[in-house]
Amino acid sequence: MNPSFHLYLPQMRMSHEAIVERARAAEDAGFEGMAFMDHLAPPLAFEHDMWEAMALAGWVLARTGTLTVGHLVLCDAFRHPAVLARQVASLDHASGGRFELGIGWGSVPAEMAIFGLPDAEPPERVGRLAESIEIMRALWTGEEIDHHGEHFTLKGARQRPVPTRPIPITIGGVGKRTLALVREHADWWNLPVQALDRLGALREQAGTARVSMQVMVALVPDEDRREEVTALAHRRFGRTKMGESLVVGTAPELADHFARRHAEGVDRFYAWFTDFAPAETLHRFSEVIGAFADAD
Repeated sequence: MNPSFHLYLPQMRMSHEAIVERARAAEDAGFEGMAFMDHLAPPLAFEHDMWEAMALAGWVLARTGTLTVGHLVLCDAFRHPAVLARQVASLDHASGGRFELGIGWGSVPAEMAIFGLPDAEPPERVGRLAESIEIMRALWTGEEIDHHGEHFTLKGARQRPVPTRPIPITIGGVGKRTLALVREHADWWNLPVQALDRLGALREQAGTARVSMQVMVALVPDEDRREEVTALAHRRFGRTKMGESLVVGTAPELADHFARRHAEGVDRFYAWFTDFAPAETLHRFSEVIGAFADAD
């Protein structure tokens, strides 16, 4: 089975129209999906404009025909699970089954304090996430449920319509309790950048969930521009955590890189382009995606 490619696009510093243009270009280039981030303000960039995650997902789903849309990842603490369950079912129906749920317990603690959210420690947030997923999956059955947990209480709760399909769930992380959630609930386990070298050691703990990873990509259109593209990528992202996953190369070189990762067990790649994914870059990347189809 060939790997699938999703475009990761932080929804900041660009208009809705620019985002839709990239989504359609990604669709034309052979990307299977698209993912956005979920924050109350752009991390370390509060001065920039940014769009809300779920509203933008609906906007893009309405303007594309084949792309699966989701997030890396929604922050559980931002939404009550009954609200999120309803949002997910609504987008699922509106898009004909093209919405996926990527969810986590929150990776930017300072964001919680700035916006007045409960300042819980990681174990408590992981516990809340576990309850949230259990509640959502119960509500998606369409049956009446009661839930009496540490974080939520529901009495005679019911939501309809049920989703058109079992909602695919992506959970990222490598902690013991997070991996337990992956085993129990996830279709996809997103391996954090800092843990790429631990894939072999951790794979069994993820159960049957398939493996995805986020990769920062600098596509070199021709050799004359390699130095320029490399310098720009390092200037923009070289000092960030995501810079640790940076891969620079021509389309054939990138295809070789992804083929090696795929052979290691990674079935989905979220590509984050250092040039912010203009249409011409996405069309060039179609050569990377096509290399796997040609190999069949």
